[in-house]
Amino acid sequence: MSSLYSRSKDYTRSRISQSDSPPSSPSPATKTLRHERLARLDAGSSSLTSTDTDRASTRASAYARRDNRLPSTGNKTEDEAQKDFKKLYESAYNENEKLKSNLREAQLELADIKAKLERVVKKQDHSSGQAGLLEAEKREKRVLERRMSEMEDDLKVLTDLKSDNQRLKDENGALIRVISKLSK
Repeated sequence: MSSLYSRSKDYTRSRISQSDSPPSSPSPATKTLRHERLARLDAGSSSLTSTDTDRASTRASAYARRDNRLPSTGNKTEDEAQKDFKKLYESAYNENEKLKSNLREAQLELADIKAKLERVVKKQDHSSGQAGLLEAEKREKRVLERRMSEMEDDLKVLTDLKSDNQRLKDENGALIRVISKLSK
């Protein structure tokens, strides 16, 4: 890790020392191009004609006429400028008040919508809870119906058993009478 750090320091030092060195002299081709450009500029500036100066003066007078036609804000007095700023301030203030009232209305509407949404969600939870209760009630009802049918079956068996028991008691009583007559 330290060797990597020392290599990066050496590289940085070499880059700094290269940038501190004076730039290398331009090539001969670059020198000739520069001289040609300078020569053309000198030749162009010496050949100014009267038409060029006429154009410049015409352009300057056109700018002056335009400035005279346009109302200048620099010519206004401080009172007028202050009134303008006051009008701008009042319009911005009125706009802000309108926006604030719109924001309040939107916030009230949002609160109303949130309350309605909560009521709807509660109703859905309640109805889904009721749906769950209905399912549980249906299952419980099926279980109770099964138990009732089982009990009805048991009741039939019980009545059959009671009738069998009564018949056996009657037979037992008859046998006891027969046995008692025979034993006398």
